[in-house]
Amino acid sequence: MTPTLSFAPGLLLLAQGIRVAFFDVDGVLTDGGLYFSDRGETLKRFHTLDGHGLKLLQRAGITPVVITGRDSKPLRARLQALGITEVHYGTEDKRPAAEATLRALGLDWPQAAAIGDDWPDLAVMRGCAFACAPANAHIEVRAAAQYVTQARGGEGAAREFCDLLLVASGQYAALLAGQEPRA
Repeated sequence: MTPTLSFAPGLLLLAQGIRVAFFDVDGVLTDGGLYFSDRGETLKRFHTLDGHGLKLLQRAGITPVVITGRDSKPLRARLQALGITEVHYGTEDKRPAAEATLRALGLDWPQAAAIGDDWPDLAVMRGCAFACAPANAHIEVRAAAQYVTQARGGEGAAREFCDLLLVASGQYAALLAGQEPRA
């Protein structure tokens, strides 16, 4: 099976060698809206395309890491269902959390990529070898990104980021064909 998806060669060169991918939640894995029940519970909407992309990264040997300023039961349930174990909840200053994760994984910034949508994500994005932003990210974040997705946050932007990393790693075609990638 020949993949239909393609990215510019220069973009793929920037994204080669990535071993860890940092994700924000609100505005990236969700649409950024905050929904509250009549009991005051926060509700979140996640896109299944994004979830599958996170699973594919794991299969390809790229560690997804979530760093978010919020914490909620729905978020914890979703990340647990996806098998995401590297998570920092309630983290406003995201760069120290990213640095701690890199140390724990024995990796460094040139092996990292990030996707974010607002100012708290900039310090991590600027440290990474490859930075991405959803189409509806804040203008300053889009300007800091090497790639801005066609999809909006919570509507497939994270999947587009995952697909780009998978193509750059050379493992997209094998995954599409249902084969186990080389790790």
